[in-house]
Amino acid sequence: MTDRLLLPRRAILSAPLAGLAAPAVQAQTSWPTQPVRIVVPYGPGGGTDVTIRLMVPRMSAFLGQTIVVENRPGAGSTLGTDYVAKAPPDGSVFVHGTLSSTGIAVALYPNLPYDPVRDLAAVAPTVYVPLTLCITQARWNVTNAQELIRTLLANPDRYQYGSNGVGATGHLANANFVTRIGARVEHVPYRSGAQTLAALISGEIQFVQDIYGLLRPYHLAGQVKCVFVTADQRTPLMPEVPTMQEAGVPPYDAYSWFGLFTAAATPRPIVERMAAAVEDALNQPDIAARFEEMGTPGMKGWTPERFARYVQEEVVKWGPLVRASGARVD
Repeated sequence: MTDRLLLPRRAILSAPLAGLAAPAVQAQTSWPTQPVRIVVPYGPGGGTDVTIRLMVPRMSAFLGQTIVVENRPGAGSTLGTDYVAKAPPDGSVFVHGTLSSTGIAVALYPNLPYDPVRDLAAVAPTVYVPLTLCITQARWNVTNAQELIRTLLANPDRYQYGSNGVGATGHLANANFVTRIGARVEHVPYRSGAQTLAALISGEIQFVQDIYGLLRPYHLAGQVKCVFVTADQRTPLMPEVPTMQEAGVPPYDAYSWFGLFTAAATPRPIVERMAAAVEDALNQPDIAARFEEMGTPGMKGWTPERFARYVQEEVVKWGPLVRASGARVD
């Protein structure tokens, strides 16, 4: 794996811890005085939805207020994100955003209705998301990465890959993969992770890229087969699955991260207190263990300032990658 591919994880997992406690102390505010909503800009059952629902009970206890998770899928995660960007800046609603709804969306959507840097306040990242590419086992005789590549190259426009929507991480990861090997494969977007997985198991689509932990049970059951992981090392969740480099796949960028955002003009004490609630949840041993089981390590120790800088860096980085991938809004 090249250093280019290692940089995102190193940058994420080495974020400075210094100063984290200070905002939590400074953010003494009566907020929240009413239930808080967290919008998931995808349908239920996907990684963005599952991870935040694991954290919400602890965050709610930390804040002393109910947190309601609300799914608002559509337009490749931009519909729910735009809703929060235009919401009143009073801390009543947040969005569990992703690389897809920020850095990728800027380049993918020529008329994106919000600017992720200008219109959203970065609160805190939640988890880092390396991916695995899995293929269907329904009526398909492909068994490894090299067979997949040969099959796709020999049959242009015959096969399909799926994702959780246009502009989703899985969409861009697969588009980058297809571009790197020089194949032509149709993209089929779905409204949720559950729908995408069902399509893969049934053979309606031939491959996807998604979170280790979500695909692992179906890989172990023989319903799908994971043929490589995009990280630089094998995952202990599926030690038999090779890395991209070991599988002989041309290197390409394929990762994501999730994090909380709110409307840009939200008072700083509210942003800092919610960031402290995220940090508290990520530091709970049971939550941390569950995220490790899923293959999505918690992004601990980040300040809102550090997260905001990182989002800006991702916007700059992913513009050329999106254009090079050939991905387009449907």
